[in-house]
Amino acid sequence: MPDTKKLTYKTVFVFWIPLVITWLLMSVEGPFLSAIIARMALPKYNLAAYGVSFSFALIVEAPVIMLMSASTALVKDYHSFKKLKNFTYLLNGIITLVMLFLLIPQVFDFIATKLIELPTKVSEITYWAFVALLPWPSAIGYRRFYHGILIRNNYTRYVTFGTMLRLAIMLTTSLFLCFYSNLSGAIVASTALSFGVVAEAIGSRILSRKILLKIKRNTSQSNNVLTYKEIFKFYYPLALTSMLSLGIHPVVVFFIGQSRMSIESLAVLPVINALIFIFRAVGLSFHEAFIALLGENGESYPLLKKFGIFAGSISTLLLYAITLTPLSTIWFHNISGLSLELTRLSALPAIIVSIIPALTFLISVQRAVLVYTKHTSPLTTATVIEVITILLVLFAGVHFFNFIGVLAATIAYVTGRLLANIYLTFPYGKSIKLFKI
Repeated sequence: MPDTKKLTYKTVFVFWIPLVITWLLMSVEGPFLSAIIARMALPKYNLAAYGVSFSFALIVEAPVIMLMSASTALVKDYHSFKKLKNFTYLLNGIITLVMLFLLIPQVFDFIATKLIELPTKVSEITYWAFVALLPWPSAIGYRRFYHGILIRNNYTRYVTFGTMLRLAIMLTTSLFLCFYSNLSGAIVASTALSFGVVAEAIGSRILSRKILLKIKRNTSQSNNVLTYKEIFKFYYPLALTSMLSLGIHPVVVFFIGQSRMSIESLAVLPVINALIFIFRAVGLSFHEAFIALLGENGESYPLLKKFGIFAGSISTLLLYAITLTPLSTIWFHNISGLSLELTRLSALPAIIVSIIPALTFLISVQRAVLVYTKHTSPLTTATVIEVITILLVLFAGVHFFNFIGVLAATIAYVTGRLLANIYLTFPYGKSIKLFKI
């Protein structure tokens, strides 16, 4: 771990850049797979099916998303390692059972056909794409647990190595299935995602081997022995936060399904999200780095805050340089493979959500400070505010203003995130007062 008492902007950058690369590599997955689907048979239906199935998988995955933050903050010795590892296995078992329950044909048909009102053709493709994603959530939980340990022990470059393996397997699998199978585009994409993340999970465990041997040899324990009760108290607000924030995606799909130009909106939304995620990823990667580098008493906070403001501003300006210029057409039509009609439909929603990277940096800093001070309950409240706002704005946009689905969704996403940021400024300010700056 870098000496936080002698922290410089260069030190922060060197520690953080492997995490940035990791998230940027992951952000390549969405545009690449969307481009593959767009160039296969029935692109509009398969893009919509892939977006829906991925949204379902995201909500199942939600409880394990914050395991990386938890292991970064809590794994200090072999005792805490074993406790959190067992906790991780329990969570993975639960989400796998949930995934299997949703794959019961009658349950899935009720959700997809009765609730979301997907067209029959899209529903059928969505089901099998969701089947292909069965290993994905638990593999995410496993690798995020070990990634947190790598980050805490200053092996951020190993996180990047694991993601490079994931991307290589994903690319190879998708291209092979595209050219040498008769599977539909959505199923090709989902299968490639699962293969990639399982490979990354295995790679993360192997890359953590030396650190785990070091942890096992160190028989000393911290003064506060970690218990399952403490883990649960620390983690459940984080789990609720991710469940609420990711659980909103299927609800958004539900409202879009009832909107004007629903199929077109479902087709372009994952493509827009893939572009935005490239720039959001920079902010998301800053969360664990911020926690790890704050020091024993939060003494690095002023420097890290200034670094985050600068990086967040740059990421948002770069995104606007795409969405406000002809580069937008090049990205959506020439690179992502959307038709000119769908490209035109994507233009305004993409501009609206281009502020999200800056808001992501802000909420990453806010969340990191609250996790560091173990004051995690406000995170759930902020997410509740965000989710309720998204629902209300989306409902109004679709049913009162008759907006095109994707436009209503992007306005709702931005409004919800902005209100969550505003709310968190209050508990965040209280936590900062605990630092010895």
